[in-house]
Amino acid sequence: MSEKLEITRYDPAWPSMFSAERDRLAAALGRLALRVDHNGSTAVPGLSAKPIIDIQISVLRLQPIEAYARQLTGLGYVHVPHPDDSFCLFFHRPAVWPHTHHVHVVEAGGVEERRTLAFRDYLREHPEAAREYEDLKRQLASQHSAADFLARQAYARAKTQFIAYVIERAFAEGHPRGL
Repeated sequence: MSEKLEITRYDPAWPSMFSAERDRLAAALGRLALRVDHNGSTAVPGLSAKPIIDIQISVLRLQPIEAYARQLTGLGYVHVPHPDDSFCLFFHRPAVWPHTHHVHVVEAGGVEERRTLAFRDYLREHPEAAREYEDLKRQLASQHSAADFLARQAYARAKTQFIAYVIERAFAEGHPRGL
């Protein structure tokens, strides 16, 4: 197996890195972006993560993708076609690994928008769940290669059961708040 996925200690610069990218995205997308949220592990203070800023952009409609893909491409993002495109379009930059930013485009008010924000908010409010998630990520990262897309997908799939459990608990507690 080649290079392992890297899980790094929380970097207090991650929120400002998100803010800078959010401003670039908002300027490029204008009114198409109804919300631009920092999500994923880099959005949870104190949580170790892959050093990739995850960003969720909420739009009125996912199709036609050309409505926003051209602007994202102009900012250096690459769309990765995937079966999840029906509810969450995925873009990354730069074009080759390692990535610095991931963008997930979802429908405003949709299930995927709510799930992602509920998961983030729950981990922010429950440090014990965040530590459990960090332990799981470290264990899985040591078993998966960073070198190819399929290995990174396998790493993501291996976290699914934990994430689903946390989202269920988050919804039961009324997360995400403010949507």
